[in-house]
Amino acid sequence: MKKSMNKKFFLGSALFLLGFALLVLVAPRKPIQAFSPTGCEGDCTKCHTINNQEAKGILQGLKIAQAEVLGIQMSPIKGLWEVTINDRGKRGILYVDFSKQFVLPGPIIEVKTGANKTQEMLGKIQEKKKVDFSKIPLPSVLILGNPRASQRVAVFTDPDCPFCSKLHVELERVVQERSDVAFHILLFPLAMHKDAYWKSKSIVCNRSVKMLEEAFAQRPIPRSECDTKEIDNTIRLAESLGISGTPTLVAPDGRVHVGYLAAKQVLDFIQGTP
Repeated sequence: MKKSMNKKFFLGSALFLLGFALLVLVAPRKPIQAFSPTGCEGDCTKCHTINNQEAKGILQGLKIAQAEVLGIQMSPIKGLWEVTINDRGKRGILYVDFSKQFVLPGPIIEVKTGANKTQEMLGKIQEKKKVDFSKIPLPSVLILGNPRASQRVAVFTDPDCPFCSKLHVELERVVQERSDVAFHILLFPLAMHKDAYWKSKSIVCNRSVKMLEEAFAQRPIPRSECDTKEIDNTIRLAESLGISGTPTLVAPDGRVHVGYLAAKQVLDFIQGTP
């Protein structure tokens, strides 16, 4: 019985080895890969597509059918489409995966730089259009520079926004060099910063640029209360103008820039220099 089992085992092993040898002989010489390391030869659009109608259908599934699809492009992350929408006058970005089964609202943050790539794209979209500068109530409560300056620039800022803090330093450099430029600061606390609203209200109540600078430096500021609707009005104003992020600069001719600029770039923006 034992000899019979050994005989069957060796016979099975021999047949397996013979089959494996034949597979090696007839197999193609080109190595087999489970997947391409570049994926669609590095161009995802060769394998994956989405059009406005499909994106609109996805929006309908999310019960935001009234939103208009303004554009679609590849997102900074491979595997996601970046869909720009206009939802009742407010522009935004959604991300749709290649399977078209999942939607992400963003933002996408780049780890290396800390840059908000979603906000950068919204800024580029915003910069392509002008806003009605006359709708911005000036003079503002907070002014950096000469209040009588001929060049008035509106600045939507948030006391807990790191890039707002960096920009503020550059704005100070501008007003030190140019007495004809003044920055009218409008506090626009973003919902993502839980303390920004009360800080904004306290700063406005005290009409203190110094307090804003203390907040930018991440130093504690006193919590003040006063009967003001300034912050709520600014939030509504920003929404009506299509401004959704900080810092945002608005030039007298209605041109908009979202994000940080160095002092020289700020002056170029004011003057309309590309």
